[in-house]
Amino acid sequence: MTKDVIIANARLILPDEIICGAIRIKDGLIDDIAQTSVVPSGAIDAEGDYIAPGLVELHTDNLERHLSPRPKVNWPHRSAIVAHDRELAGAGITTVFDALRVGSILSDGSYKKYARALADEILSMRGSGALRISHHIHLRAETCSETLLEELDDFGPADRIGIVSMMDHTPGQRQFGDIQKYKDYVCGKHGMNEAAFADYVTFLQGLRATLGDRHETATVAAAARYGATLASHDDTTTAQVETSHKHGVKLAEFPTTIEAADACHKHGIKTIMGGPNIVRGGSHSGNVAALDLARADRLDILSSDYVPAGLLMAVVQLGNAWDNLARSIATASANPAQAVGLTDRGKLQPNMRADLIRFAVRSDIPLLNGTWHGGVQVA
Repeated sequence: MTKDVIIANARLILPDEIICGAIRIKDGLIDDIAQTSVVPSGAIDAEGDYIAPGLVELHTDNLERHLSPRPKVNWPHRSAIVAHDRELAGAGITTVFDALRVGSILSDGSYKKYARALADEILSMRGSGALRISHHIHLRAETCSETLLEELDDFGPADRIGIVSMMDHTPGQRQFGDIQKYKDYVCGKHGMNEAAFADYVTFLQGLRATLGDRHETATVAAAARYGATLASHDDTTTAQVETSHKHGVKLAEFPTTIEAADACHKHGIKTIMGGPNIVRGGSHSGNVAALDLARADRLDILSSDYVPAGLLMAVVQLGNAWDNLARSIATASANPAQAVGLTDRGKLQPNMRADLIRFAVRSDIPLLNGTWHGGVQVA
């Protein structure tokens, strides 16, 4: 049980409108919402700040940055998980699906297996109460790999995997359709020369040709076995979306073209775009701009992707573009929660979880002034 908390003199971002009022939290849930200018004795005076649902993050690579803060530097896992958890709380994220790659390349040592061990540590820390926000597992299944089948078999229904996404980072298609941009990325990250890069591309393309279809089929089956939501990644063409639809995909992470986003909309597949794409004004890979999808009504969910603080910033900018902050807040709260079956959070409504954020906006920059998880202030 937690003590009753009242936050008053706030601009409450409800599902369809913003009102000035107060919100009462009781036993970890939203107990009441009132339109009033009164600040009761003992209440938290929000001083006109916004109160919104806590943000729900479906896809973030942020944990990897804490695990390896510099190239070839491995940080202790539990310390990295705690730092990641606290950073997300400080960015207004109250529910996260931690993205872990399954599918490694061991023959050249470029990608080593890590998902099972790391998932065990996350689940253990979640169970012990060491984490401030809600953590779930998102398995990113890399079809262009050597070990995907055995790594998928390391997990089962007891792990309560929330999302499985089908990844295909074979150069020459999807996210890496522009080989020059892929070359800039790989050579810059790994210091490859021209000859080494050419050999690497040939190796990956051969790997995908040999194992890719088998890996894709296994990924679909694994998601069903786990009871997880199935996602596609970097769909580029209508044909790719049609294949995703036949597989039972419900989420499309970062479609690279308006054509693919249109096809997703046709099939009822929810489109996720990255907050950094909004904040930067476009894709760093040269793909479709998230704001272009938003203007075409083809953007359903925002993700922080690789910058946790970028999620709330993108929400504010998207709210300006739509002239509707309540709608943009939903892309990072109600919409992602609904897409993965979390019906107890994502909205300011009585009997929902009291996962809340308090923020002000100055010169179009959100300033986070508080995060509550289950009625307890965690940042």
